[in-house]
Amino acid sequence: MYSDKENVNILTALLVKYGVSHAVVCPGSRNAPIVHNLSECPHIECTPVTDERSAGFYALGMAQATGLPVAVCVTSGTALLNVAPAVAEAYYQHRPLVVISADRPPQWIDQLDGQTLPQGGALGPFVGKWVTLPEPRDDEERWFCNRLVCESLLKATWDSVPVHINVPISEPLFQFTCSQLPDERAIDYVELTNDMDAIASELGERFLQAERPMIVIGRLDSDVFLNLESYKRLADYAVVLHEPLSDLPDAAHFDEVLYAAGEDNEALRPDFVLYMGDVVVSKRLKQFLRSCSGAFFAAVSWQGHLADTFCRLQLLVKAYWADVIDVLADCLSTANRRPTAFHHVWQSALEKAALGAETFVPPYSQMAAVRTLEWRLRFRSEKTFVHYANSTSIRLANIYARHYVFCNRGVNGIEGSLSTAAGFSCVTGERVCCVIGDLSFFYDQNALWNRCLRGNLRIMLLNNGRGGIFNMLRGLEQSHARDALVAASHDTTAEGICRQNNVLYQRATDMDSLQRGIDWLLQTKSEHPLLLEVLTDAADDERAYKDYYATFR
Repeated sequence: MYSDKENVNILTALLVKYGVSHAVVCPGSRNAPIVHNLSECPHIECTPVTDERSAGFYALGMAQATGLPVAVCVTSGTALLNVAPAVAEAYYQHRPLVVISADRPPQWIDQLDGQTLPQGGALGPFVGKWVTLPEPRDDEERWFCNRLVCESLLKATWDSVPVHINVPISEPLFQFTCSQLPDERAIDYVELTNDMDAIASELGERFLQAERPMIVIGRLDSDVFLNLESYKRLADYAVVLHEPLSDLPDAAHFDEVLYAAGEDNEALRPDFVLYMGDVVVSKRLKQFLRSCSGAFFAAVSWQGHLADTFCRLQLLVKAYWADVIDVLADCLSTANRRPTAFHHVWQSALEKAALGAETFVPPYSQMAAVRTLEWRLRFRSEKTFVHYANSTSIRLANIYARHYVFCNRGVNGIEGSLSTAAGFSCVTGERVCCVIGDLSFFYDQNALWNRCLRGNLRIMLLNNGRGGIFNMLRGLEQSHARDALVAASHDTTAEGICRQNNVLYQRATDMDSLQRGIDWLLQTKSEHPLLLEVLTDAADDERAYKDYYATFR
């Protein structure tokens, strides 16, 4: 029987899956559930050593002999500090020690309770990674615990460095009631950079075997080279979903498809998901894919960075995105594959969603402003670099933009969007257009306080007197604090800011002035930046957005 501590059982199961077969264990009460599990596990041989200083070097010797990761398990308090010399030696020998320390619950650290000290990060620069596991209470925390252990063991295995896994354990400690270890997901890792044959073997075969293949492409830099012929062959066979944040043709209206069909629609569920690139904006897509429990999930990262966005990652591939797309396209050509029924279902739904987006005409609102701007941009010959700020702005871009979109989606904060666009405009002779909401603009107004700015910077400010995104959050309308405190409602306009910074200013208050203002914004020749402030009512903006999505139901 195993411990009833869920984090201990998750850790034990994954130690086995990642090939840890030897553990050096030290005495103690707080680590007793871990030691018990290790001793109960038939795949792990335990060696007892009382002195932690010696135990660390025992584990080092085993790692030298086997070439495999070896665990050393200590109790809480100074026991952990005593393995530091061995860990430092292992670090410089490139040996994969897995230091497992039991810990007190965090609320008892520094409270004069026995054997407590801050254990996270205690081994400093001599570990390649350290994590503190949660004591899981729900599925999300179980996924988090699993992911932290996988990340640590992958780091030890592939980089041959020591890692530290800290395990808080609450009392009671000695309940051994679990009959078997959980069947934990292990994330595999392969490094296939510049190895086309290996990519075909590792990913191509799985891709061709799938009946419902899907490829999700997140944000890509605009200068990432992808062979568009290969991409098209791929998109003609598999369901390929991406947003304007990736520099690829025909951004898909998948958010609208999922809204219309419902996230439980079995006909839309993939059995193979390959994720490339960085962040995707759509929360609905993330929730949908996180619910696809039967699919095989792989991710490609040219840096080998593990990001388990959809909570179901099974294979991380270190390779260049362009190489993977070329190889998968070649696999399709060689196998002479035709589109699947799954592709037809998605393609039909995406085409209907695209038609709905084109034909829906919103009344005067922020949605109408972005739609009008993007329509004007489609028919202009001169190049324009378009930056969108976060929150509502980038979500409207996903509906209407048909070009590459710059957006600070690394962390998704509201600060700095205007400064980023302004800095961009300082080093290009092309026109730069920034679409930004009021809170983002006023937060970053000092971006305009700069004598280097020129007339190639154009700004469309969407001002509805608050953080409009908060009107979309279901349940928040019940709080009396929503408007004034959460959404930061205000009566500020940008006219004075523009005047003091030599920025030419116009405002729009209806459809006629909006259309004239956008033509002015895009056509006027000027030595100074231009700003069009689109003044709308937050309730009208909310209504337009909801009416748009309602058409898909």
